[in-house]
Amino acid sequence: MAAEDRARWDRKYEDEETLAPARPGLPRVFREYEHLFPTSGRAMDLACGRGEAAVWLAVRGMHVWGVDVSPVAVDLARALAARFTTADHCRFDIVDLDDGLPAGPTLDVIHCNLFHDARLDRSIVERLVPGGLLAIAVLSEVGHGPGPFRARPGELRAAFGRLTILGEGEAGGTAWLVGRRRT
Repeated sequence: MAAEDRARWDRKYEDEETLAPARPGLPRVFREYEHLFPTSGRAMDLACGRGEAAVWLAVRGMHVWGVDVSPVAVDLARALAARFTTADHCRFDIVDLDDGLPAGPTLDVIHCNLFHDARLDRSIVERLVPGGLLAIAVLSEVGHGPGPFRARPGELRAAFGRLTILGEGEAGGTAWLVGRRRT
């Protein structure tokens, strides 16, 4: 990722820091599926931002690795984990996902909110254990129109159709999918 992109994300998270404090939780589109998320095992939060979902997973008992390109976001995520006494269950690293999914063990959960790089789709599915859960939400052309980071209609289903789809939607400029790797 170009240095100017990283700086743009840092500014975004610096601005957010002055808003309402971060609280653990899943993005709204996944809340009706909270019961599907395990209470133990390993999870990765791609483009974790301030760490709300990662810390929520850790509070549930998972060991979570959050990655984001923004050092400011990673610092905020670490602070949130400390505030909710889950730092021993969380690891946050600065990672440029343009370089691919970071190496590591297979995972019970991969969560990703408002980030999608089609070059990672295959490795995301392969990284899940059989029965592992993927929850991904991205910006979408559906209900918004084309844009450089927006998924085309049906793109998530096409990318992750090898999973058992548990829920999905496309509307209002957002597309999302919850799926489980087949055993």
